[in-house]
Amino acid sequence: QVQLVESGGGLVQAGESLRLSCAASGRTISSYTVGWFRQAPGKEREFVAHISWSTINTYYADSVKGRFTISRDNAKNTVYLQMNSLKPEDTAVYYCAGRLRTGSATGYDYDFWGQGTQVTVSS
Repeated sequence: QVQLVESGGGLVQAGESLRLSCAASGRTISSYTVGWFRQAPGKEREFVAHISWSTINTYYADSVKGRFTISRDNAKNTVYLQMNSLKPEDTAVYYCAGRLRTGSATGYDYDFWGQGTQVTVSS
């Protein structure tokens, strides 16, 4: 059983940066694709980015491309989401999730999830 814990969220102003972490325990996630999703109040969950187990393949939603970077350190069993040039519309609870197969932008394809971390961007 894999447990994921997100951290690094907070309140920032537009244009600032945050780095989210997704730390895994219970099992190594080096073989898993890990994705980041977000959900704003009153909105559906939205795909943000995913990274393959090998780190070779990454994929981003158009809304964050060029501003966010997903990376992973398999030795630390941790995946990161570096978020630059934040905008108020990035405000949401951010979740990481894992799956054994190749990357997917569909949340239902993921097998386990963290509890989320709140990111709030003020204008």
